[in-house]
Amino acid sequence: MNYQEQWEELAEIKRELADRDWFMGTSGNLAIRVGSSPVTFLVTASGKDKRKHTKEDFLLVNARGDAIEDTPLRPSAETLLHRYVFTESKAGCSLHVHTVANNVISEIYGDEGVVLLKNQELIKAWDKWGEHDSLAIPIIQNHAHIPTLADAFQPHIKEDKGAVLIRNHGITVWGRTGFEAKKLLEACEFLFQYQLALISVTNTKIHN
Repeated sequence: MNYQEQWEELAEIKRELADRDWFMGTSGNLAIRVGSSPVTFLVTASGKDKRKHTKEDFLLVNARGDAIEDTPLRPSAETLLHRYVFTESKAGCSLHVHTVANNVISEIYGDEGVVLLKNQELIKAWDKWGEHDSLAIPIIQNHAHIPTLADAFQPHIKEDKGAVLIRNHGITVWGRTGFEAKKLLEACEFLFQYQLALISVTNTKIHN
């Protein structure tokens, strides 16, 4: 099976996200669709330093998340989340990163189960063009048992693009293409950083 094009696209996304320092401590994982019938996708190998770029960065897996080719590599822990993205939607790429901003946002709004973002230009990345539009990103609990986490994640895959925060864990974003997934992830991170800055400024004004 030839998947060089998808490999190179995912490697370039990994390079850009690594330049933003979004893979601390080998955290995070990325996936890109290779086939749809049956579902196959490339996913980052577990435990690799994603700031480095090697021939062992990704491995090809099936719809169950099992390696298709003979390899000593293990797929990333959250492969089951990517699996649901590709089996429950027509998305082409799925990205999962841990940042300080998305972790703090997930904790602040975790009890509400959602963070609502509005009055911000970057929600247009999600095709939110109306003056009163808002973007709701669901927040699920961080189950240590990955199959349980994946089952909590699955119901939120309602479109070919989307995002879900895992409380004190990270964010998974998916899109129809690698470009769209990366654009949505960048927009989310900007919005989270803005929201944290806004909360800080508001609290300062209240206490002054």
